[in-house]
Amino acid sequence: MKTMENTIPQSEIVFPSSSLQGWLKYGFWRVYTPLHPTVRDVSLALGIVAHSGRQNFLIGRIAPGQTIKSVVDFMISQGYGNHFIAWKDDDELVSLRKVVDFTYQYHIRIFADGEIRGHYEYTPECYPVLHFKAIGQRDCRDEFHALLKERIIPVIQ
Repeated sequence: MKTMENTIPQSEIVFPSSSLQGWLKYGFWRVYTPLHPTVRDVSLALGIVAHSGRQNFLIGRIAPGQTIKSVVDFMISQGYGNHFIAWKDDDELVSLRKVVDFTYQYHIRIFADGEIRGHYEYTPECYPVLHFKAIGQRDCRDEFHALLKERIIPVIQ
């Protein structure tokens, strides 16, 4: 299943509309993005940063008759792409995002046990520190339920 992530189209950064600072951030992330998985994994292995468990905002589980691949293919058809600039949660198979603009994105993760989690947040490209600290992350469970419909067994909280 690890190879599935390599076949998913990469999520594209939206070009910032106005500021020089935004353009500089955009340029940095265009260069850094391919390096991120290695930097993340080495930083975790060396204990520079720590991450374990699964992030908040449980959406539901993959419905009977659906597969992880069918849900991922649907998400791709809706504009989601591989999210390289992200933590790897425990047992995560796929991390996808849909960029709204340079500032915001929807982020969804699918796990080996069929669990799906997701949220709306700042992009790491625009606000890396806020993104890293999960500041401004919000539950958008209803939006994901409406999008995924019969593909999931929703969690209602």
